[in-house]
Amino acid sequence: MLRPSFKIGAIVAFAATCTSVQAASPDHYRIRTAGELVAVCSTAPGAQDHATAVAFCHGVLAGAYGYYDAVTPAAQRFVCVPDPAPKRAQVAEEFVAWSKARPQLMNNHAVDTLFRFAAEKYPCR
Repeated sequence: MLRPSFKIGAIVAFAATCTSVQAASPDHYRIRTAGELVAVCSTAPGAQDHATAVAFCHGVLAGAYGYYDAVTPAAQRFVCVPDPAPKRAQVAEEFVAWSKARPQLMNNHAVDTLFRFAAEKYPCR
């Protein structure tokens, strides 16, 4: 059986750990600009919110393309994803690299910049 002082010490240490680890603020996931999307999509693997950030990034990419695909007639499309389609992680990595090479676009709307990237990377032939 653990001594009471050990139990209290363990609880205090656990509580201190829990309070020192903070989740990303809700504003972190309000994506308005390309720079904000790039920041979320390039969250470091060791970051506490890495899994959340990656899922959010992939959701933005898939959601934006899914909406575009649903509402844009085939004859009017300027982005055509190849078959087989690339993995979301690959698209996210390529978008981040492409965007970082174009810092002048970082204050533009996130989805506009995403589609500039997509049109360059996956143009319709």
